[in-house]
Amino acid sequence: MSKWIRLLSIALVLGLTSYPAQAQPEFPTPPLIDRSPGATRSQADTLLQLGEQENRRGNPEKAIPFWLEALELYEIIRDDAAIGRTLDLLGVSYGNLGRLREAEAALRRRLAIARDNRDLQGQVYGLNNLGVVLLQRRSVGSAEGLFNEALIIARQINNPAGQGLSLTNLGHAAYAIGDYDEAIKRYEAALTFRRAAPDPVAEANTTIALADAYQAANQHREALINYLEAADVSLRSRDHANQFRALTGAIGAYVSLNQPELALRVLDRRISLARQLRDERQELLTLGVYARVYQTFGDRLEARNYFERAILLANALGDQSQVSSLRAELAQLLFVLNR
Repeated sequence: MSKWIRLLSIALVLGLTSYPAQAQPEFPTPPLIDRSPGATRSQADTLLQLGEQENRRGNPEKAIPFWLEALELYEIIRDDAAIGRTLDLLGVSYGNLGRLREAEAALRRRLAIARDNRDLQGQVYGLNNLGVVLLQRRSVGSAEGLFNEALIIARQINNPAGQGLSLTNLGHAAYAIGDYDEAIKRYEAALTFRRAAPDPVAEANTTIALADAYQAANQHREALINYLEAADVSLRSRDHANQFRALTGAIGAYVSLNQPELALRVLDRRISLARQLRDERQELLTLGVYARVYQTFGDRLEARNYFERAILLANALGDQSQVSSLRAELAQLLFVLNR
């Protein structure tokens, strides 16, 4: 399997987890903040909500300053539960932005608060989130220890969601060191709890991770079954992010199985979804995948057509990084065509 499709198939395995956010009212402008010792809970809550609002819009960089302000006020009123919640949000966002030192600091503090307060559920999520950050920093052994601790606590409190999360992350740890057979075992165990929770987004995440492990182990038919199952789960729950991931994985599996017609059929589904959602970024990614699939199966003229279409869209989006990358791939293709 070519390098590009392998990278697409295993992308986005790791994920940080926070408690589900409640739907919150929108606030058009930040309120004036009273920093006096009598600062009220409502001010901190408002800041927390403003940050969550920005995060839901896909602006974690804008969310972080609101949460830092909220954290300061929660510390003044000594609300440990709210401090823990805010540190969770900060740690998750820092981690997803690649700011791993800040993520680790926030999540270690959050875990300490959960332990001080004997908050067992908070410990399960705190241990998992901190473990994910350590895994991203390639401290696999330390991360695995945290995931195992979280799993023990989740079993003690009979928390299926926590058990599913911990086993999934243990799967990620095995995957990170190339032990795909062990990763498969852990993901399959995790799915039992994911389905019992139930949480279709979590189920899709673990199913895609299981498919990635099968794909990495060259068990392409098993991978395909799980990618298609994840696509169905995410379709029913309108989980578009995982639907795109699952369809991408299915394309890679069909390529590995040398079934170009079926790979192109799934690509048609992927680009239809992108256009239905008016998601030009996903449309751009799909055009690039079309080009590489055609190139893989020897249709270089069609590959050239899709590379050129992708470059036009990347230019329209002002994405110069994609423009440069796509032009380099097109240049290599043209070199072969002109020999």
